[in-house]
Amino acid sequence: MQNAVNLMTSVAAMLPGLTGKNATPATISSSGSAGGAVTPFSDLFSDAVGQVNQLEDQAHSAVSGLMAGSGVDVHQAMIATEKASMSFELALAVRNKAVQAYQQVIGMQF
Repeated sequence: MQNAVNLMTSVAAMLPGLTGKNATPATISSSGSAGGAVTPFSDLFSDAVGQVNQLEDQAHSAVSGLMAGSGVDVHQAMIATEKASMSFELALAVRNKAVQAYQQVIGMQF
C-alpha cells in the first residue's frame, strides 16, 4: 500500500496542475520538462508494474510459508495478500483510465 501511495505521490508531483504549482508555457523548457530532470512516464509505469510484481511475489512466498508451516503467521500472510491485491487494483484502475483517455483522444475529430 505504501508503495502505491509513493507511486501516486511521485506521479502527482510530476503533474503541475495536481500539485497546485502553476506551470506556464514559459517555465517549460524546450525539452518538455518543467525545471530539472523529469522521469519519463514510461519509467514510472515500469517501476509501478515492478512494484506490483514484487508485492505479488511477497504474498506468494508468505502464503507458501504459511502452508508449509515455516514460521509465517496468518496475519502476515493476510497483510501481504491484501497489499498485493490493493496494488493490483490500483494498477488496473490506472490502466483503465489510460485506455479510456486513449479512446477519447482517438474519438476526437479534427
